[in-house]
Amino acid sequence: MIEDLNLLYKAFKDSKKNSNWKPEVQKFEMNWLTELALLQKDLSDKTYKTSNKTEFIINERGKTRRITGNNMRDRVVRHVFCDNVLYPNIEKYLIYDNGASRKGKGISFTRNRLLKHLRNYYHHFGNDGYILLMDFSKYYDNIRHDIIKNQFKDKIDEKYLWLFDLILKDFEVDVSYMTDDEFLNCLNTKFNSLDHPICHKGEKYMTKSVNIGDQCSQIFGISYTTPIDNFIKIVKGIKYYGRYMDDSYIISSDKNFLISLLKEIKEQADKLGIFINNRKTQIYKLSTGFRFLQNRYILTNTGKVIVKINPKRITAMRRKLKNLTTKIISKELPKTVIMDLFKSWFCNYYKIMSKQQKQNLLNLYANLVKAIEDSSIY
Repeated sequence: MIEDLNLLYKAFKDSKKNSNWKPEVQKFEMNWLTELALLQKDLSDKTYKTSNKTEFIINERGKTRRITGNNMRDRVVRHVFCDNVLYPNIEKYLIYDNGASRKGKGISFTRNRLLKHLRNYYHHFGNDGYILLMDFSKYYDNIRHDIIKNQFKDKIDEKYLWLFDLILKDFEVDVSYMTDDEFLNCLNTKFNSLDHPICHKGEKYMTKSVNIGDQCSQIFGISYTTPIDNFIKIVKGIKYYGRYMDDSYIISSDKNFLISLLKEIKEQADKLGIFINNRKTQIYKLSTGFRFLQNRYILTNTGKVIVKINPKRITAMRRKLKNLTTKIISKELPKTVIMDLFKSWFCNYYKIMSKQQKQNLLNLYANLVKAIEDSSIY
């Protein structure tokens, strides 16, 4: 199926969205028919091999992350494999309230589900209750390949297992810097890619960790904690639960129940080799407010849910818009980048911003666009 040239062409078009300005994408596009024909042959013959990747550090939403980027050829393969094999075969096993990286869902879906859960909770219990917010520490860094294989082995066609294994092998981390004792226990200890050096000795490889930014990693990320999702939803019978990748919430009227439940969830996480972030995992009163996915929520005694944006998100967006403007003026990026980013971000957040916040941001955007247009005249 993935060898079908029509599917490869669709994957190519999806892979180059918002990236047409990149030289690598333009080079691939110049010979796209030849490139896709070669990919079709390699996939049919099972001779396809992954290529070298680029690595860089970004700071996003206050988090520093190491990102690994695939070249255009590998991105096309990831797209056709994820869209036609991985996602269709895992999606039916995911709970409804798992909202990240799924068709028809996303961050807005998860925020809306939280609002619905809060309102339903108020209808039965009022605003006297608690919410457990959970976060996994270095989630992607600690996804184990053996567990991923076990989750998918019976869900995808055997003829694609070679590609599945190849992609997982591509995620293996060179840990030749580790001592023998460290290496023997590396699957059971928390790994933080930022704390460890990039190594290319090829003496020891750790079969744990997936690359942030890779499409396959997004699929693995939403499916990996399905045993925990099922434990909470089915075994414990909890209605007011939702998850967005490694961030999740549980609402209950009993604080002691949430404390006890968290211990059980930690036991489930231990089986998966992932670690609860104790600093970010806390229990809050619904009436005093809490922050989830960068928004602050308060359930009032009238049942109204007050939602406010985290001011740091506005500051970060202002900074990002200014940086993009500098790059557009220097011809590093096309003009459309700033427009697409601003429209997408503003549509997500404008309802929970104050009038002053909205006006200040709109004024900044107008000034930056004017600066870009003025620079193009000369």
